[in-house]
Amino acid sequence: MPTYDVAIVGAGPAGSTAAYHLATGGASVLVLDKATFPRDKPCGGGVTGRAARLLPFSIEPVVEDVVHRLDCGLRYRHRITRHARGPLAYMTQRRRLDHFLLQKAAEAGAEVREGETADARELDARIVIGADGCNGVSAKQLGLADNIIHGVALEANYPHEGRLVGSMVVEIAVIRGGYGWIFPKGDHVNVGVGGNGEEGPRLRAELRRMCEAHGIDPDAATDTRGYRLPQRLPGTTLARGTTAVIGDAAGLVDPFTGDGMYEAFLSARLVSDAALDVLAGRAENLDGYQAAVERRITPLTRAGWGAKRAFERFPRTTYALARLPVTFHALEKLLQGELADPASARGVELAAIRAIYAVSRAARSASSSPGSRSAASA
Repeated sequence: MPTYDVAIVGAGPAGSTAAYHLATGGASVLVLDKATFPRDKPCGGGVTGRAARLLPFSIEPVVEDVVHRLDCGLRYRHRITRHARGPLAYMTQRRRLDHFLLQKAAEAGAEVREGETADARELDARIVIGADGCNGVSAKQLGLADNIIHGVALEANYPHEGRLVGSMVVEIAVIRGGYGWIFPKGDHVNVGVGGNGEEGPRLRAELRRMCEAHGIDPDAATDTRGYRLPQRLPGTTLARGTTAVIGDAAGLVDPFTGDGMYEAFLSARLVSDAALDVLAGRAENLDGYQAAVERRITPLTRAGWGAKRAFERFPRTTYALARLPVTFHALEKLLQGELADPASARGVELAAIRAIYAVSRAARSASSSPGSRSAASA
């Protein structure tokens, strides 16, 4: 008989959250991670309101700033400022957040082994979950998530700016397929740029330009680092038998925003529900997890691809729609978890979303036609 009910490879947000859910559900859980915590990870460090609402406990102990204001521009022009009725995002650092989540899993009863890894195929458990991120090997070992493409990002930390407290700065379309950002933290600000994989050679120059455009000394950068953003394509297999992958290991990252925290927390909950069904004899495999992802996460992914396509091909038209107050109200509800996905909007908010969808469809048609222009020239 296996030693553990569930073994999880990787103790990032997805792995630790799954371990917490499973342990509180009565399962014996082993969590392995090659790192020793606390350890840092390249990431903007924003947790949206909707992501935070998925957790059964507060992350307040590791929150360094709370964002209520969005300052947005299109390629450093046409700036708008929007104020939300509630928090849009909680700013933290992965060093603190990941350690906090792993401690919660341990307190719930999960066995944690830091500085240790194993072949996912050889773990002594009834159920094995891969959660070792974009650069992990568990997905390959389990024969899962083999239809993933990658975006790229570059970020750095800069001295704290009091004028940026409570504000999230976003510059749309400065990089093809993405944007630039400035996120406030407790003792510094995080500045980054990210977009399509082929944009890698442009990131360093654009990061410098992002700083200069917003009055931040580019030469004051510390902890500069690049990373990949895994993006699952339709039809990607995330579960087989009693094995599954979650979070970044599954490519569950929004293709437009690059945010994977919501998807990490939600996939952790979905795989835990499916695993507990298997352990209780209510199911024979984790197919229920794959079905739940298609039901709960795929609509958001589809919307992300649509927004990405629209901003790539017709940035000015899309931005003109996105900057409307009614569109921001829909975005606010989405980020705060009041909407399951953009298509769930109602009234004039839904009309604004549908207009962006229409631009996205036009972009897809234009991109597939002979002689179509590149997004950079749109």
